[in-house]
Amino acid sequence: MPSRIVIESFHSPILAGNPLGDPARRDIPVYLPPGYDEERARRYPVVYLLAGFNGRGTTFLNDTVWDENIVQRLDRLIGSGTMRPAIVVMPDCLTRLGGSQYINSSATGRYEDHLVQELVPHIDRSYRTLDSRDCRAVVGKSSGGYGALMLAMRHPGIFGLTASHSGDLYFELCYKPAFVACARELARLGGIDRLMRDLHTIRPRDAGYRAAVNTLAMASCYSPDPQAPHGFVLPFDPHSCELDEAVWRRWLEWDPVHLVDEYRRALASLRLIYLDAGTKDEFNLQYGARIFCEKLRQRGIPFVHEEFDDSHLNIPYRFDASFAAISQAMAVD
Repeated sequence: MPSRIVIESFHSPILAGNPLGDPARRDIPVYLPPGYDEERARRYPVVYLLAGFNGRGTTFLNDTVWDENIVQRLDRLIGSGTMRPAIVVMPDCLTRLGGSQYINSSATGRYEDHLVQELVPHIDRSYRTLDSRDCRAVVGKSSGGYGALMLAMRHPGIFGLTASHSGDLYFELCYKPAFVACARELARLGGIDRLMRDLHTIRPRDAGYRAAVNTLAMASCYSPDPQAPHGFVLPFDPHSCELDEAVWRRWLEWDPVHLVDEYRRALASLRLIYLDAGTKDEFNLQYGARIFCEKLRQRGIPFVHEEFDDSHLNIPYRFDASFAAISQAMAVD
């Protein structure tokens, strides 16, 4: 009774005609656990697994000499009894700039609506799911961890459990330090127009390039502006690097550490809030997790917080901990 992967070729009317011209048809891997095809009367909890920046659902299927891919990991966890059998859905919310942060933006498209209004109902219609928020989790790493936390906060009637591995938290430390490198790269290239036009052909793709692309991608999510030439504005002056306080405040409105009180009731309703980060995280995300969890603690909201001796990259092994925690917390008989 082996597991299997189904690749859903899903056409999204919500994503059709998006501002970046990204495809409306997305290939979405769906992991069906061992026994799914034989035990026809059985229904399963669902985990939505969100890829990080510059990734999509199919990325989880990649074979690597250094680690398991997601199928091998899930097969092992389920086979050992560490995780209950579950359906795992791997959405594709990638944009031309590298990611949508799984939120709606006039500069990128309605990716939050795509997930909540289209994909979740489609999966529940198409597979034998336990159609309940207490049996539906959302998990991710990095930008995927950010998306997992935000989706659970904003849609607690859909997702009853969330796990964020090294998720984007406390923008002052995870994004702001890159603004100088972004300004330098834009100056080297001759401005935003060149970067936007030649995004996929520029070489080298060094640290400066990555800082610039990531900053533009975040601006497309957090500070869209339909009147701006590229549909978004930066939170700093590209020439002087002086912070634009008004635009920066718009970014902070999307930072989970500043949203705890707004979503306090939703957070308190979740069956599981799991966060972790490495103590050597290059984007300082361990500090954002600490701040967020301290705010939860002060408000009496239960959570699980772990830290580990590692960095931001090459940490898929951390899914072992979150999948086990989710499995234990789900309301499944």
